[in-house]
Amino acid sequence: MNQLMDMLADRKDEMIAIRRHLHQNPELSFQEKKTAAYIINFYQGKDVEIETNVGNGYGVIVTIKGGKPGKTVALRADFDALPITEETDLPFQSKNEGVMHACGHDAHTAYLLILADCLIQLKDQLHGTIKIIHQHAEETPPGGAKDIVEEGHLNDVDAIFGIHVLPLAPAGTVGYCSGDTFSGRSYFNLKIQARGGHGSSPHKANDAIVAGAHFVTTVQTIVSRRLNPFDTGVVTIGSFDGKGTSNVIKDSVEIDGDIRYFSDQTEAVINKELHRIVNGIEVMFGVNCELKYDVGYPPLYNDPELTAFVANTLAKVKDKDIKKVTEFPKMTPSEDFAYYLEKVPGSFFFIGCTPKGVDEPYFNHHPKFDIDEDAMLVAAKSVGYVVLHYLNGKEG
Repeated sequence: MNQLMDMLADRKDEMIAIRRHLHQNPELSFQEKKTAAYIINFYQGKDVEIETNVGNGYGVIVTIKGGKPGKTVALRADFDALPITEETDLPFQSKNEGVMHACGHDAHTAYLLILADCLIQLKDQLHGTIKIIHQHAEETPPGGAKDIVEEGHLNDVDAIFGIHVLPLAPAGTVGYCSGDTFSGRSYFNLKIQARGGHGSSPHKANDAIVAGAHFVTTVQTIVSRRLNPFDTGVVTIGSFDGKGTSNVIKDSVEIDGDIRYFSDQTEAVINKELHRIVNGIEVMFGVNCELKYDVGYPPLYNDPELTAFVANTLAKVKDKDIKKVTEFPKMTPSEDFAYYLEKVPGSFFFIGCTPKGVDEPYFNHHPKFDIDEDAMLVAAKSVGYVVLHYLNGKEG
């Protein structure tokens, strides 16, 4: 344990250098060819098994077989970026116009590469096996996790752990949440086809905007009148494409929406009611509707026992870099790590990364998002403590 922590501390600068390289060279989901090649090259010549093109994209899985028998644990970090134009003034800004590591996946990959390399060097002392999952395409459904699970890569795994950097606390803070942690997400596209006409003769037309506006208002009653008040559900209309001119009645409109929920039962209710409202819009306004509804990611549920293990383990370590271990509230972003947790028990926890001297940091997915790079060493040490305690059979 002490040997691993010393090795990680000695390689902090290397984590930062890797993160900055990845930050300068971001790639979108399902297009991460060069990033995957960088990861694969990092492991070349090391005493591990390397699987490439895992899942439905550029996933990489590295298997570290310990010198002693034991359980199998998986660690995951994602490596895709977002279609965002960077607005920071960092000297290592993105070189790819319109693409940015605005969610911290560059930091996730950097910490896990160094942690994995240190564990490889200590493999003869390890009890059990560690699977390092470098996952592509977390940001874009169907994501990379679902296919990795369906291909059977977790069939021999006893537990899985992952982290996400969040600017909810300064570096040195580790957050955990038991049970419901992140919401599930679905999304829809609705096209309403009516009959256009002249603004002076509405009786000769059939206004798609009126039908669409009625849909936007009515769909909010799903949450207010169809869900149990104790269930969490959100329906957001993110786009209403009905631009035209003032004296022309629109022939058609297109609406995009986002849905959040913490249970499959809640999703089923929203799904059913959304379709029923669309059918009613067709009848009420005499329009034709085309609705495309896709389930994105399921709710992320952290195993309570393993989450308590994580929290207790990290609360007991005496490490100058891990300054606070605290409970975080459940949140409504979505994460395809949820697919792993549907397959095997595990815990997805959080690393504070608020930049030093910043009172109101930009949150993940903002074009000015940045991190305190000290958070990467905190991540590496935290996951290192958790995995070694787990494989050694120590209670948290």
